Amino acid sequence: MSESTMMSQVKKTFSLLNQRACSWSCSRSSSSFFTDSDSAGLVLQSHSTDVYQNLALEDWIDANVELQGRGILLLWRNRPAVVIGRHQNPWTECNLPVMRRAGIPLARRRSGGGTVFHDLGNLNLTFFTSKKAYDRQRNLKVVTDALRRLRPGLDVQATDRFDILLNGRYKISGTASRLSRKSSYHHCTLLHSADRSALSSVLRPSCPGIQSNATPSVPSPVANLLDHAPSLQWEELLGALVQQYNTEFGLHSALTDIDPTNESMFPGVGEMEVELRSWDWTFGKTPKFTMETQLELTNEQPPARCSARLQMEVKNGQIESCHLDVPVEWLPVRLSGELSSVLIGERFCPHRAAAAFSAVLRSESGATHRRLHRLCDAMLTVMG
Repeated sequence: MSESTMMSQVKKTFSLLNQRACSWSCSRSSSSFFTDSDSAGLVLQSHSTDVYQNLALEDWIDANVELQGRGILLLWRNRPAVVIGRHQNPWTECNLPVMRRAGIPLARRRSGGGTVFHDLGNLNLTFFTSKKAYDRQRNLKVVTDALRRLRPGLDVQATDRFDILLNGRYKISGTASRLSRKSSYHHCTLLHSADRSALSSVLRPSCPGIQSNATPSVPSPVANLLDHAPSLQWEELLGALVQQYNTEFGLHSALTDIDPTNESMFPGVGEMEVELRSWDWTFGKTPKFTMETQLELTNEQPPARCSARLQMEVKNGQIESCHLDVPVEWLPVRLSGELSSVLIGERFCPHRAAAAFSAVLRSESGATHRRLHRLCDAMLTVMG
């Protein structure tokens, strides 16, 4: 099937979806959106490199496309970004100050699993199927078989944790998935030529002393395919994956470029993107946690040094309780209490906390103001 014919089929598929959808919130039709046997599968490639647009496209396909007896493979890459799992805590998973300085966005996906760093040297593969056909090992077999066919000397194996290891040690692919009532998707990374220095700098905790039931990531040594197969080009890799997907699932699908911001093809996808970009989703969906940490305080004029203790409870990304224990010789109890009080109900966010502290800081002067300012700075630092 030619690329133009395949693109026509893709448009026809989603056009039928739009005609049958009674509204944005209606349940998906149980009838097929494909009208001939050539439509048993699609292989799509997003031409966006925006993490929110690509995650929204995943969500849209999962929510709207009838997948009974059908399969879709979506290939996509992002500009540098950190993506956390649905049930993770961003403050324990990634270095938020480093990410802000580097302009690296944070996204929370709807699937579970651990935190990953994306850049243009990493390929993401999403396998969409019915819930009944959900089979992560089979999907990973597509990847490992394609790599072995491309470079027979590569030692690549899928593990029981649904990772792919190179030479039995180095992780080149991690997995996450989401199962709905009738549909499922399984997505995995594939490190081709990712910036490992950036990866290691951003995948480390922002805040000390956090206790939570959030899903923790499991650190692993990683490697790029290019480190062990220096001549492996992107086009070669993509072609092999498409061919192996077709072979594994008995399809004849060509790789078709799509625009995930195309509202005529994916009505409502923009709204899904807006939600994924929001603070309420990215941070507000964090499982409840507590933080207890020590603050080291110093002052030059006059010379002084002491330790303070900060305790917080955070729910839905907002501070529910705050207790600050500061030696009275450093700061009057009244001011410690004021700092704690102004944080209640605020987002666990250094920008919001700084704004809340400003009124308290304006009320003091001289040595007390300097010590109060150093205490506020120490609190903001531990909030990531």
